[in-house]
Amino acid sequence: MPTLLRFLTILAIIGGAIYGGLFALATMVEPTQREMTVTVSPDRFHRAE
Repeated sequence: MPTLLRFLTILAIIGGAIYGGLFALATMVEPTQREMTVTVSPDRFHRAE
């Protein structure tokens, strides 16, 4: 039984570290915004008939 508790404790610590890292990345890192230009070829335009 002690080995099961040790295993579950290690899994909980690893899971908490992963969750904490993801939370830190989600709250502390701001993505940079940039302008985007997409060229659409005239072949993709459809006439409304």
